[in-house]
Amino acid sequence: MTTPDHVAGRAAAQAVDHPDHPHRHEPFQAGLIPAPEPVRFLDGEGNRVEPVTDDYVEPDADQLVECYRRMVVGRRFDIQATALTKQGRLAVYPSSRGQEACQVGSVLALGEQDWVFPTYRDSVALVSRGVDPVEVLTLLRGDQHCGYDVAQTHVAAQCTPLSTQLLHAAGLAHGEQRRGRDTVVMAFIGDGATSEGDFHEGLNFAAVFKVPAVFVVQNNGWAISVPLSKQTAAPSLAYKGIGYGVVCEQVDGNDAVAVLAVMNKAVAWARAGKGPVLLELHTTRLEAHTNADDHLRYRSKEELAAIAHEDAVARLEKYLRHQGLVDDAFVAEAKAEGERLAADLRERMNLDPETHPDDLFRHVYATLTPQLREQRAMLHAELDADADADADADAASESDSQAAHDPSTEDVR
Repeated sequence: MTTPDHVAGRAAAQAVDHPDHPHRHEPFQAGLIPAPEPVRFLDGEGNRVEPVTDDYVEPDADQLVECYRRMVVGRRFDIQATALTKQGRLAVYPSSRGQEACQVGSVLALGEQDWVFPTYRDSVALVSRGVDPVEVLTLLRGDQHCGYDVAQTHVAAQCTPLSTQLLHAAGLAHGEQRRGRDTVVMAFIGDGATSEGDFHEGLNFAAVFKVPAVFVVQNNGWAISVPLSKQTAAPSLAYKGIGYGVVCEQVDGNDAVAVLAVMNKAVAWARAGKGPVLLELHTTRLEAHTNADDHLRYRSKEELAAIAHEDAVARLEKYLRHQGLVDDAFVAEAKAEGERLAADLRERMNLDPETHPDDLFRHVYATLTPQLREQRAMLHAELDADADADADADAASESDSQAAHDPSTEDVR
């Protein structure tokens, strides 16, 4: 998973950009208005159904198979990260289990040059994107603010404050647009984040300047313990895009085929200079908000049992088996790949990180400000003073030890 095969997935993901694609230049459903119910290609048992709108083309076989492989590996990563938290190797971990189709399907539609702005819950998306799993977990272990090189990976630091990364995403998309670069920026948020002021500012700016951005709302129905009914009275969160002049759509986020179909078009739309897109993915959070949360205090066992049947991984596997695209051997190898990743993650997470005091300043700005240079000098002075004090103490201790064993200093009576 750390070195994924991008070729098949990326080529398939960008096929919708081709000028001859039948829906390449068509608007989204009814212009700005999303479909009256979430777009779905598969029912709960993995059977093909007719979507509520014909605006979207089913992804090709290569992209679907690649998506399934990454979802299987991503789920195993998530289970292992949860276990590491229980063992004390992580300070906190927000599980993505149940939201694999949203995260893998979204990033699979992007090109290598595109950017991702994730939340704290999007670790599976980052691993699927090719970021080293240990570097993904560095923030959650408490070692650094971000464990990977954002310029190299084109993945911004995982964001804990709600919606603040939408401003950064819109700004970067605008900058790339002004430079004439072929870049699409994808920003993830949860349902609770749509109630924040930064959500308004990010979407409004993006719409006014028609930036190439795709805003992805993973609506799992809960903002920690706050249900969706206390977040909004809108028919769906996708409708929030209308007020900004942003095309929007709602999708069954547990249907990987639908996620890919809509995401392919959204990325192509943004890349073609037609402006931003807001997508609401209806999904399920199978675990608690984080390991510090007891979701049984506000969720019934009946609800959890019901949503367990909406498993995105199992749904896609059933469909691919029906189509003859995967078999027992392929499924076994995907699971084995997940086990290899989990074993490697366990081994490397059991090693203590190597840190240096200068790491505090290394990735704050490209060029250190005068204030940070002053702070770094103060830190070095304090460390040097401590080192000198320790050296003096060691020398004094050694001198006392030698005096204690020198016969000439013995008290002869």
